[in-house]
Amino acid sequence: MTLRFLVVEGNVRRAREAYRDGYGLTPSDSYAQVLRSLAPDAVCDVAFPADEGANLPDPAGLESYDAVVLTGSALNAYDGGPEVTRQIELARAVYKSRTPFFGSCWGIQVGALAAGGDVHKNPAGREIGFARKITLHEAGRGHPLLEGRPNTFDAPAVHLDAVTTLPAYIDVLASNGPTPVQAAEIRHEGGVFWGVQYHPEFDLAELASILERSAAAMTAEGFCRDADDHAAHVEALRTLARDPARTDLAWRLGLDADILDPARRTTEINNFIRHRVRPTKSARGRA
Repeated sequence: MTLRFLVVEGNVRRAREAYRDGYGLTPSDSYAQVLRSLAPDAVCDVAFPADEGANLPDPAGLESYDAVVLTGSALNAYDGGPEVTRQIELARAVYKSRTPFFGSCWGIQVGALAAGGDVHKNPAGREIGFARKITLHEAGRGHPLLEGRPNTFDAPAVHLDAVTTLPAYIDVLASNGPTPVQAAEIRHEGGVFWGVQYHPEFDLAELASILERSAAAMTAEGFCRDADDHAAHVEALRTLARDPARTDLAWRLGLDADILDPARRTTEINNFIRHRVRPTKSARGRA
């Protein structure tokens, strides 16, 4: 059964072109590639709501999709501006359409804002590279979004901001020391959003490309001692991406199968497809 996804790119044109120049794909192209790897029958359209004049679907158009997925973004919601508000309005329309709805990082922030929550700089600071010791809440232990996750796990993560005020109807499913909302289900206007603050869609090669462009922040904030230390860290990630059998590098970087096994890393996206997208398609009579 063919699945129709709308992948919503969170970045303005300038940022997504810089991303493509560094990695070879835009965030939305990369996310679509992950969706197709998990659902070979997937057809992915891409929307660019951060762009002025973007042609965006209305609720009726959104209902024609089997799922909507929000990518990460270099934007900060609290800076405001039309490139942010257009994304929040689109998210509200997705809720109203009752189309299965998922987002990573910026995605969960926009999902929360559209449902009445708020987002600010994380008081605990930036998580960059990996979110460590993400721990399931009681609500998360039986939730299908996190099916197959151990009680505590690591995941790729790159974020400075976080959901700081909860929407009215939210189940926080997982958190860690720096970030109280790492995974959640949000219900609003008849729709349901599943989201994570981390990035299950990132493999090590994509993460290395992002970190390479983050040298100034990582050095200034003490994640790396200097430019050489930063370059060595990025190269270690790239080497491990090319050769996952390098257990010496995995040990040095503190990585295990949570990150290195693609099936475990993409758990939440796969669960979204299995537990929300396919069943809802069948219920709508599209199977």
